[in-house]
This record gives sequence, C-alpha cells and structure tokens, in this order.
Amino acid sequence: MTTTLDIRRPSPHVAEVWLNRPEVRNAFNDGVIAELTAAFAELGADPTLRAIVLGGHGKAFCAGADLSWMRAMAGYGWEENRADAARLAEMLWTIWSCPLPVVGRIHGDCYAGGVGLAAVCDVLVAAEGVHFCLSEARLGLLPATIGPYVVRALGEQASRRYFLSAERFGAARAAALGFAHEVAPAELLDARVAEIVAALVANGPAAVKACKQLVKDVAGRPIDAALRDDSARRIADIRASSEGREGVQSFLDKREPGWR
Repeated sequence: MTTTLDIRRPSPHVAEVWLNRPEVRNAFNDGVIAELTAAFAELGADPTLRAIVLGGHGKAFCAGADLSWMRAMAGYGWEENRADAARLAEMLWTIWSCPLPVVGRIHGDCYAGGVGLAAVCDVLVAAEGVHFCLSEARLGLLPATIGPYVVRALGEQASRRYFLSAERFGAARAAALGFAHEVAPAELLDARVAEIVAALVANGPAAVKACKQLVKDVAGRPIDAALRDDSARRIADIRASSEGREGVQSFLDKREPGWR
C-alpha cells in the first residue's frame, strides 16, 4: 500500500490517482516515479475502467523534482543520471500510452517535471490562478525527458519561449496556447472535471480507446494512401465489432446502448 499516491475508485468505471506528498508540494522522487509507473500500468489494463483522473493533494499539483532527490543526483555520474532519467521517461511514456483517457486536474502550481505530468494527460482542466513554469534552465538544466510531450501539448513556438526563458505563465495563457483545455474557478474545478469524466464514461469504451490511439497515430502524418487505407481499416474494425453494432442499433432503436 503506497502513501505517496492516493488511489481511489469513486465509481465502477473511474479511478483517481492523487499525488500525496503535500508537505513537499507533491514533488516526485524515484519512489513516486516507480509507483506512478506501476499504478498506470495496472489501471490501464483494468477492463472495468473507462477513465482516470490525475490530481494532487495540498496546495500544489506538482513542484517537479524533490529537493532531497536532486541533492542525491548532484553526486551522480553520467551513467547514473542516464538510468535515473530513463525511469522518468518510462513513467511519462506509461501514462501517455495508457489506453484509457487520463484527465488532469490541475488545482495548484505546476513546475518543471509537473508540467510533464500535465502534458501526458489527454484532457487538462486548470483552476484559475494556477501557474505553470518550465524552470529547468534556471538551474542550468533542460526539460529533456518531458520535452517530447510538452512540445506536443504546448506547441513548438510557445515551447521555444518557455523552455528558454523559464518564465511562469498562468492558466489563462495555458488555455490560450491550447495546453489546458479549460480553466475553471477553483470552487468549480471538481464539478467541471466530473462533467468531462461523465462524458467519457458515457461513450463506447472500445471506441474511446480507439479514438485516443487514432489521434496519436495520425497526428503529423501525411495524408497519403497508407494513412487513408489505415483509417478505412480502423472504422471497418469498429463497425464490425459488437460494441459498434450495439451503438448503431441502439441509435436506430432510440434506446440507450448496453454499455451505458
């Protein structure tokens, strides 16, 4: 049983993963990284789940790396640093590649590696007053491990600015850049997250997973013959599936589908 993560099942089809180190602003260390990796691998394989919410207890969502962990890293050689970074990379990949939709609940400030955690979520809802900061350059470092995900979510031009300057930017700016999908007053944050989760759960479970994979697979690809054929195969697969048939038939019958 972990104490650095608080994992809950508020309903049969939803899991919540809460960072639970409020005393250090939910900063992560090697233990948290291992636990997040294991948690998302396990939850992603659970056939009863349809959505995961990622949040944090306390005032901050995530302050990035734990100071004690950073002190230890200061004495690492190149090989130790590479191995350490590889574990972080594996955690980010596990969350990003989770077949279930992941909703990020950003209630407080989000710095450095915390921005990476936000970036691997599929839907991001931030509270008004939240600040984001890619602060690595201030320490003479760079956001290399989180970089691929942040650049995808934030955009290349905005990443140039905020990677290089390490400036803070607010929730409204994050939404304007497309990094956050929505900004809500703090007192309405949970209600808005719940609405989004309810929308996800109402959809065909296999269709939601297929939609998530589709976006990843087609983003940035040229619309050539191979992609056109691939897209035709995907829709044929889902139309011929039991879920696809049930969804269409329930629509024609003017009734709720069996999964709802």
